[in-house]
Amino acid sequence: MIFRSASLTEQFDLNTVCRGDGFLFVRDGIGVAGREAIQSVSEKVAMSFLTSLSPSRLSDSRLMNRGPVLFALVPFSPSQPAEFILPRIILRKTDGQDPTVTMIGESEDDLTDEKFHQAIASAITSPPPRPNSNSYRVAPKTAVGHYLDAVVQARDAVRAGSIQKAVIARDIEVHADDPIDVHSILLRLRASFGSSYRYCVNNIIGASPELLVSVEGSTVRSHPLAGTAPRTGDQTTDTRLAEELVASTKNQIEHRIVIDMVHDTLLPFCSYLDWEAEPSVVTVANVQHLGTAIEGALTEPPSHVFPLVRALCPTPALGGHPSTEALAFIEKTEGLNRGYYGGAVGYMDASGDGIFAVTIRCAELSTDKRTARLFAGGGIVADSDPYAELAETQAKFQAMLSAIIRP
Repeated sequence: MIFRSASLTEQFDLNTVCRGDGFLFVRDGIGVAGREAIQSVSEKVAMSFLTSLSPSRLSDSRLMNRGPVLFALVPFSPSQPAEFILPRIILRKTDGQDPTVTMIGESEDDLTDEKFHQAIASAITSPPPRPNSNSYRVAPKTAVGHYLDAVVQARDAVRAGSIQKAVIARDIEVHADDPIDVHSILLRLRASFGSSYRYCVNNIIGASPELLVSVEGSTVRSHPLAGTAPRTGDQTTDTRLAEELVASTKNQIEHRIVIDMVHDTLLPFCSYLDWEAEPSVVTVANVQHLGTAIEGALTEPPSHVFPLVRALCPTPALGGHPSTEALAFIEKTEGLNRGYYGGAVGYMDASGDGIFAVTIRCAELSTDKRTARLFAGGGIVADSDPYAELAETQAKFQAMLSAIIRP
């Protein structure tokens, strides 16, 4: 396969490129979108596959570092393989640089000026989704009683010293009479969660506030979140809740476990690694979290982003600590197959650069788009209260639930 890359002067919206059947990974208008999956790539060969793609003679030689990308989904379970997808046409927006387009072909004949510009026009031109009516039924998939029992068991396991933290999740299902309009959901998520990492890869859509890891040249970044409080929309109440979140021993312990793991995992890959001395409050539309920004310089030659993804995933924010014991506890106690929830979603290029978010605030859509499965969980430590944890999951569900069923 070969590719052709060029700068774009046309104005376009990455959400329009994705629509309801493409690919998207974007935050604050910066990111990547693609259309028409032409190849699925196994995890074993993903990195070598990207480097095997050659530039067309028509490709802009100044854009060799802005070529093809693979969109990726990484499961929660470390034993399950990741999924990589190569779209035929890829549009990218970066901060401070002109947007670019990359098109993949089998030969030069696939990348002629006529075909190239036709593909661009088709990708960036689409009418907005038409408003329609739909009816929904929302029901727990994991019984609430089972979830509460699992939280108690996790809390007792922490108190007994067998684990330091375990994340217990539950799922609900949204059943729709007509197919769910994915494009409309993406636009609603943009309106409410524009500063989150919004994604659409195969049947997984969502808006994650949590950066797992990014690599840009030799710079590596992560922004782990752990510890949650609701937001009410009332400024005075939300300020009080944020202050209580920062002062909470339970949430600070939960957060510190995650930060220490991410720091210790990234440090061997780095010549230096720095992080905020104290966590800050990260707010999204429906909840607020404790977050700590981490940034460093990778040792030369810098690591490819994906080995870092595998080393970090799942973080204690979605699994627990110690990892092996916590994951075994979750598998025995939680009672659901998480699939990609709690794993990672993002993209990577041939140079090793890429961005991956933690796959949270997400929905897994059925093939016919009439069912959406939503997930939410929380970290359980010795002071966790089952009913407070239930309320936390209810707050977290609202991100995707409101985007789906909003009339």
